[in-house]
Amino acid sequence: MHFRSRSRYAPVPFGMFPLAVVSLFAFLLLAPSLLRGQDAQQAPPGTAESQSEQPQQQSTPEQRTEVLREAQARVNARRKIRIQQIIQDTYSHKFELDFGGGSLRFTPGDSLQRMNEAGWNVDLTDYLFGDLGIVADFRGYYGSAYTGTHVDNGIAQAYNPSISQYTFLAGPRYRFFKGQHWGWTAQALAGAGHGNFGTGTNGLPPQLVGLYTDSTVLNFAGGVSADYNLGPGLAIRLTANELITNYGSSFQENLGGNLGVVYRFGRK
Repeated sequence: MHFRSRSRYAPVPFGMFPLAVVSLFAFLLLAPSLLRGQDAQQAPPGTAESQSEQPQQQSTPEQRTEVLREAQARVNARRKIRIQQIIQDTYSHKFELDFGGGSLRFTPGDSLQRMNEAGWNVDLTDYLFGDLGIVADFRGYYGSAYTGTHVDNGIAQAYNPSISQYTFLAGPRYRFFKGQHWGWTAQALAGAGHGNFGTGTNGLPPQLVGLYTDSTVLNFAGGVSADYNLGPGLAIRLTANELITNYGSSFQENLGGNLGVVYRFGRK
């Protein structure tokens, strides 16, 4: 009996060969893209590769300086607008009422030495034309004049009769500086003044002790005021002034100052 030897492996049919080649070729083409997709999924966010794909924008020192300069310019512009609004709100009031106290260096007689008087003042200003207003001013001053000495029971004593005077003045006031915190005005006033010089002489005529006689005379006053604003409607006013009186046979120049509170109200 004869047996035909047979190969260990069966021959591959010829029709399967083209299919195997095509499958191998497709695998080789798709493998790199599949590997890249898998790496991208496994790579955590923020890695060097993902950051390298994003464009990095870094500003230069000049650009940062320009940004800071523009920001500061905007802040300054807003601050300037705010200050202008405060100034407008402060000085657009029509009326100002000022009341306070002060002192005056006054000469009570032609041959007597100067004395200090304490006083009060009230004035009302109506700003009719912008920063130009009309003032009505009222003041009162009180003090004791030194008229010499006299002998009482063999003892020399100083003689200091009390005197008083009142002024009623009016005139223009002009505001020549307007700021957020400070305002400056100047005024020139004229009117009448009344002096009481015999009220403290115990019945003696005041001229016998060197005082002026009681009278109503012409008065002038000029001064400069500085206002420190506590708010748009409230300020503290310091005034340096000169009061010119006409008691006796000549004019007297009397320097003084007032400190008061200004209340603003009404609108133009």
